[in-house]
Amino acid sequence: LQFFADRVEGNLLAAHQEIQKLGLLYPAGELTFDQVENAVLNVARYDVFKLSEAVLAGNRERAQRMLDGLQAEGEATVLVHWTLSEDIRALHRLRSLVDEGKPLPMALQEARVWGMKQKLFERILPRLSSTDAANLLHAAHQVDGIVKGLKQPSWPADAWVALHQLAMMVCKTVL
Repeated sequence: LQFFADRVEGNLLAAHQEIQKLGLLYPAGELTFDQVENAVLNVARYDVFKLSEAVLAGNRERAQRMLDGLQAEGEATVLVHWTLSEDIRALHRLRSLVDEGKPLPMALQEARVWGMKQKLFERILPRLSSTDAANLLHAAHQVDGIVKGLKQPSWPADAWVALHQLAMMVCKTVL
């Protein structure tokens, strides 16, 4: 079931279609892992905005899988970096606003954080220090250069590896 869930990653229509396909390929009864693995395609459609939610939730495994999927699907590293950086900049802005004495609801509104992200940011912010926020912002800046082809000391030269490292850094910080 976990293998199947990983392959359809939130795409319920694809999950339904894959189940129907299994019903056509094999007789009624229990299926082996090999049968499912051979028949089920990787139909996940990874989305940078879902990646953002996984990273902010601190879900390292899901974030790693989504980054691998985005890379395999040929997503632009610039878009992936922009998405992660927007969240990091918002965290930094929120931390600064709250440190200046703004109530969290007002700071969230001023930083234009709504919906699901608002709940995630409300959970993260009390544990996020100003130093943590500044370190994440600096790391995002370093990875920006890597994505654009520049080398950065103490960072991997490959943009995807650097994006993985940045995402894991955020995951670790928000937990």
